[in-house]
Amino acid sequence: MAATYVAVLNGLVGSSFLCGGNSSNRVLLGIPKVARRAVGRRMRPVVVAAAAKPKKSWIPGVRGGGNFIDPEWLDGSLPGDYGFDPLGLGKDPAFLKWYREAELIHGRWAMTAVVGIFVGQAWSGVPWFEAGADPGALAPFSFGSLLGTQLLLMGWVESKRWVDFFNPQSQSVEWATPWSKTAENFANATGDQGYPGGKFFDPLCLGGTIKDGVYVPDYEKLERLKLAEIKHARIAMLAMLVFYFEAGQGKTPLGALGL
Repeated sequence: MAATYVAVLNGLVGSSFLCGGNSSNRVLLGIPKVARRAVGRRMRPVVVAAAAKPKKSWIPGVRGGGNFIDPEWLDGSLPGDYGFDPLGLGKDPAFLKWYREAELIHGRWAMTAVVGIFVGQAWSGVPWFEAGADPGALAPFSFGSLLGTQLLLMGWVESKRWVDFFNPQSQSVEWATPWSKTAENFANATGDQGYPGGKFFDPLCLGGTIKDGVYVPDYEKLERLKLAEIKHARIAMLAMLVFYFEAGQGKTPLGALGL
């Protein structure tokens, strides 16, 4: 206890707060004589190690279970990482990075689809799995036109995302975009894969601010948004799975809710 007291005092005495900005004029007020003599002698450096933040578990009440409950390859650093990997898909760090990218992209599409299914049926009255073939739809199209549109537009976008995954920042250059004047909008403003931010991808500045026309990410906000997004994405993917089962029985989400 005495050694700790002396070490703390030694750190305070050497600070500009007690020395008035001048380390030669050290004032030792209220320090016992024993501590004063100890301060005069050379002190051993004290190393303080902060306790590691405990990992979260997908089964909080269960202890043990080995890698099934607490996989050693998941350290809790990823947003929404609760140690759920019973098949061991993320043992390889390269695969883990790819699976997180896939989860994020599929989750974003699922969130968009869930909103579109509810809003589309509520507005038109047409079940979502029949909307494309309904004669009264705003934009009726055949399967061939849908497939061509998918291959042309989605293929182009997905190919660029694929290249950027393996070679980050390679697609935010003039030659990679047909609109070269806005190439800087596609740059990754946050430095995190899958979270580009910037004025183009974060127009509402939910994860940053605009200072002098330049997007500046707020990493504290960004971490909270990452966690919220992945949680909503997982719920949306589960919802879409339920919607598929309902569609196989000719039912719709609104019909299941009695609306």
